[in-house]
Amino acid sequence: MTDRLSNADLRRLFIHQHALSGSPGGPLTRDGLDDLIGRLGFVQVDTISTLEQAHHHILFTRANGYRKSLLKHLLEKRRSLFEHWTHDASIIPTRFYPYWKPRFRRYKARMDAAPHWDQRFAGRRDAVLEEMRRRVETEGATTSRDVTPDDTEERGAWWGWTPSKTALEYLWRSGELAVAGRRGFAKVYDLSHRVIPAEHHDPEPDHAAFVDWCGREAIARLAVATHGEIARFFDSISPAEAQAWCENAGGNTLRRIEIEQADGSVRDVWARPDVLALAKDAPEPPARVRFLSPFDPMIRERERTQRLFGFDYRFEAFVPAAKRVYGYYVLPMLERDRLIGRIELKTHRDRGDLEVRGLWMEPGVRASKARDAKIDAEIERWRAYTGMERVVR
Repeated sequence: MTDRLSNADLRRLFIHQHALSGSPGGPLTRDGLDDLIGRLGFVQVDTISTLEQAHHHILFTRANGYRKSLLKHLLEKRRSLFEHWTHDASIIPTRFYPYWKPRFRRYKARMDAAPHWDQRFAGRRDAVLEEMRRRVETEGATTSRDVTPDDTEERGAWWGWTPSKTALEYLWRSGELAVAGRRGFAKVYDLSHRVIPAEHHDPEPDHAAFVDWCGREAIARLAVATHGEIARFFDSISPAEAQAWCENAGGNTLRRIEIEQADGSVRDVWARPDVLALAKDAPEPPARVRFLSPFDPMIRERERTQRLFGFDYRFEAFVPAAKRVYGYYVLPMLERDRLIGRIELKTHRDRGDLEVRGLWMEPGVRASKARDAKIDAEIERWRAYTGMERVVR
């Protein structure tokens, strides 16, 4: 008989695997932040700052003591983290760097074969690439603005990138350059061997080792997953590769179990061998309310969020205003092991206001003084973190 996890046990386990089952209170050290990002596997980077940029939001949600200076130190001084792509731009533990080398090679092949990348170089691909290599080698770390300081270089149609900016992005995505830091939100590029510590420059793993690593690291963090979810965790291997890995991994690496979904239906999935013990030991999440970033890893896969939590979430920032159901930048609200509603917050930094633009509870979730107080406490937490002077409604 196949073992089964109830939906309640599954939710509690999934929240714990995403570092949301503990209290976010208390101090946070550089080592603690390093450990947190390693536990998550990566943290998505996004520029939208309606409330706070995604990477800072994700980390602050899990640790009241999080400060941007801690992350900056790990990225730019300790170099225990680096920036590149998973399913999107992300901050990644540097110890994973050797397993990004197949991605560098794959990105290079895709860019070399894509006509739109050639168009971004304005027909001067080889010359511009060689010039950027020379400049970074001889002049040191640079931004795209540094290489076109007088804004005279012709800009293409795609995001307004100049050929020089295109070259920097090409060399970064293909692994020749790395992000050495940020000026504002602009990337500072340098040669990879000057950014990534020498101990992480191991040879590229062979394909079998690469697929095995991707699968093991994904299931270690998800605990239960379909082969598609394993493939999408780092977005480094294909669903077919993930399926073959799952089917051949063996009982010491994976097992099959049944999980109960939010609607009561049952589904077969892959799981860690110790999944039942993990679920038994997963603590009850705290009673406080937390506002999740739209890019939080726990809700990254919208269909999975629907299946596990019965919560239908759509990020509407890129939906025309007239077609939005809720708002531009709406945050799911987590209470214990339930997603109980959503809230829209906006910082007005010019006048020091944190505006509550909307609040919606899920069907069947009752308002109460205690719940309202928890929501107000979380709003106040965000007011203090963002440095706003007051909350307006």
